[in-house]
Amino acid sequence: MSDTIKPNHQKELFGHPVGLYVLFFTEMWERFSYYGMRALLVLYMTAKALENDPQGGLGWSTTEALGLYGWYTMLVYVMSIPGGFLADRYLGQKKAVTIGAILLTIGHGILAIDTIGAYYTGLGFVIMGVGMLKPNISTMVGGLYKSKDIRRDKGFSIFYIGINTGSFLASLTVGIVAAVYGWHYGFGLAGIGMFLGLLVYLWGQRYLVHVGNAPTAEEKSEDISVGELFSQLLKSPLQLGITIVLLVLSLYAGFTFEGSDHWGFGALFIFLSLITGLMMMIYKNLNGKVEKDRYVVLLLSLLMVMAFWGCFEQMGGLMNLYAEQKTDRIIMGWEMPAAWFQAANPGFILLFAVAVASFWAKRKLKGKEASSLFKMAIGVIIMGFGFMFMVFATLQHGSEGSSAMYWLVFAYLFHTTGELCLSPVSLSFFTKLAPARYMALMMGVYWAATGLGNKVAGVIGASSENAGELNIFGGLFAFAILFGLFVVLILKPLKRLTHGAEDNEVVIHNDEPEEVLT
Repeated sequence: MSDTIKPNHQKELFGHPVGLYVLFFTEMWERFSYYGMRALLVLYMTAKALENDPQGGLGWSTTEALGLYGWYTMLVYVMSIPGGFLADRYLGQKKAVTIGAILLTIGHGILAIDTIGAYYTGLGFVIMGVGMLKPNISTMVGGLYKSKDIRRDKGFSIFYIGINTGSFLASLTVGIVAAVYGWHYGFGLAGIGMFLGLLVYLWGQRYLVHVGNAPTAEEKSEDISVGELFSQLLKSPLQLGITIVLLVLSLYAGFTFEGSDHWGFGALFIFLSLITGLMMMIYKNLNGKVEKDRYVVLLLSLLMVMAFWGCFEQMGGLMNLYAEQKTDRIIMGWEMPAAWFQAANPGFILLFAVAVASFWAKRKLKGKEASSLFKMAIGVIIMGFGFMFMVFATLQHGSEGSSAMYWLVFAYLFHTTGELCLSPVSLSFFTKLAPARYMALMMGVYWAATGLGNKVAGVIGASSENAGELNIFGGLFAFAILFGLFVVLILKPLKRLTHGAEDNEVVIHNDEPEEVLT
């Protein structure tokens, strides 16, 4: 079939569906808004409160700011579970992304208002918006490619470049606008970025007609709803018993925590207990050994995702404060804004994303180990080495009173390289192994795991006031390397459970029939 008579949704650009680039630019602007605000969040909360002054912040302590940062960054991803469920069961991914983009635009607009009520309200809208958009746009990227299409990993890498282009632009522009004009002008600029993303997405609908559509009545009748899964849980003594035990432990642990947010931990643990029960019932309803084994691997890979982001997200919290408070940022008499350090991560991604993807592709062609699980484990190890430079920075600060900028730059370089090995690969891996009828819900679980990692990062960062930054950075360095090496040691049995999901991958264009896969 020639390009002149292909439907819009089958047209390709640079060897990939045109729809990929629509989603690329949508996500680019969504990440511009999210990371623009993320770069300011902790700095704004810890800045001194100055009445009627746009440079004044909330005046919170480090512990309070990192605590809220952890809750916020967790919730934006945990909300991906209901966002994925609503898309799977009722809306379809395409409509869910539209709703998410609208909510995000509203949320960032509200954050531009300089009142504490608007601050909390805006964060709430952003949490709901990311929950609707994040899992569903990732699912749509996977839906652009047929099963066994080797271009899928590269497509996610291209999509990932879009994410980090937005992050890079935001870290520079939003940071300087906030520094010159005030915090809420920075928040407002982030909202303008999200509005542009919404316009791009609406314009590109003709290239997405075959993905993300609402389920048909027949598909709904074949699916098992979440409510039905929970009703089955009540009829399963073993799974119900496990869930009840978890709920009891959650109530005890959550409400015996010290601190004003003990109620939050209690609610979180109850939520996690119910999700555990839901995951058990999904396993029970899967078809055959292959689907069940792959599902087990997915759940185990979530531990890697949580461990990685629990370490990595110090970048937006503790390391962000370290850049502000303990790093010498003077360049030729000018003090660089601390928020600009947040541009190092996306900047390195734009520089090295293609190189890292090409390295793994060449390694696979040579017949060497290049499975997704191996890449993810190596990513955790490389990221861990980044904390070695933060240990050096802390030692220098202790002896000289400040630390050099290059320690942070080296740390971000290693963190970024680790991220490139894990994050886009894990996204693609999930779309390969997740049960098709639970795809968006499982993507929601994936992003929820990312969110839990973010919460862990907030808890770890907040403990730095008592434990000390040297102990925190040194502990993260040792943990990440040991955890990654452990996954490498158990790689072979994990790969067997995937039943060759990544074997015999070939290039499959959109106009080729599905039969070419067999």
